[in-house]
Amino acid sequence: MVHSNPLLRGGSSQKFITVGEVMLRLTPPNYGKIRVSSSFEASYGGSEANIALALANLGVDSTFFSVVPNNSLGKSAVRMLRSNDVHCTPMILSTPEETPTHRLGSYYLETGYGIRPSKVTYDRKHSAFSEYDFGKVDPQSLLEGFDWLHLSGITPALSSSCGQFVLDCLQAARERGMTISFDGNFRSQLWTWDAARDFCTRCLPYVDVLLGIEPYHLWRDEDDHGRGDWKDGVPLQPGYEQQDEVFQAFVARYPNLKCIARHVRFVHSGSENSLMAYMWYQGHTFESKRFTFNILDRVGGGDAFASGLIYAMMKGYKPMDMINFAVASSVIKHTIHGDGNITDDADAIRNLMDMNYDIKR
Repeated sequence: MVHSNPLLRGGSSQKFITVGEVMLRLTPPNYGKIRVSSSFEASYGGSEANIALALANLGVDSTFFSVVPNNSLGKSAVRMLRSNDVHCTPMILSTPEETPTHRLGSYYLETGYGIRPSKVTYDRKHSAFSEYDFGKVDPQSLLEGFDWLHLSGITPALSSSCGQFVLDCLQAARERGMTISFDGNFRSQLWTWDAARDFCTRCLPYVDVLLGIEPYHLWRDEDDHGRGDWKDGVPLQPGYEQQDEVFQAFVARYPNLKCIARHVRFVHSGSENSLMAYMWYQGHTFESKRFTFNILDRVGGGDAFASGLIYAMMKGYKPMDMINFAVASSVIKHTIHGDGNITDDADAIRNLMDMNYDIKR
């Protein structure tokens, strides 16, 4: 049976696929601390899964590929994605022989409040996804019929097999002429900064749409690394000229890049942040509006930014609308419990993009 998204109402006919690990998320209720909690709220998430879910809710034909153990937890994760109209047919429910530890990766989230920041504790080592031998998966067959592939720097950090599979998928997607987006998504609990930069830099020649400017090597002189990286000294909240210079260096080194976007966060407290973004597209750097908001749940905000940008590009938005829609998507996600942006109304995001906060009747 051909997968059909009942939310899809005309517009882009592009078919999207992403690859990554889906995890069980356990959160103490009411901003509680893990060490004193006697109960946890359970949900599912993971960067690539979050993006597939957000796009599906907005009506994009969205597919997610992963490996989960063939047990109740694995099936529950698949059920959650399917309930959000994500196409899960390619997913593998592994056997104990294929993934000996036979477990679904998980993580614990302490949700920050006020001056106390949020905190993540991973429990994902030896997950089914990290133990699976992806040499048994043919990337060409997996990607057949799709137009857009999204990958992140989280997946290659999980195992050597995962890393090789990411490279194989990038090559297969390029051979197929697909649009490729990539988010470096550095996770310090999974690998070192240097290892992440080394690997993610290898991915850049394949990428069309780059989310974020780290972790990548962007040497001023490839033959003399002592001259430093173009990003050296650039603050976490750069000005327009600083960001434009970095974007121009990326494009000069990797002319395959068609779009580079990164959001910039201003942390006023654990409960109040501001977001804005920069984007290089069609030879120009664009700066978004700046939004200040209270936080219900910060996790997945970067994924919502990525999915918002992908959606806007698929829909053919004008450049300023593209970047403002992406930021507004992230802002709305901060008001939703769980990892994923379950917003199913693009008009709600556009209203926020236009800073229209009136009640809708």
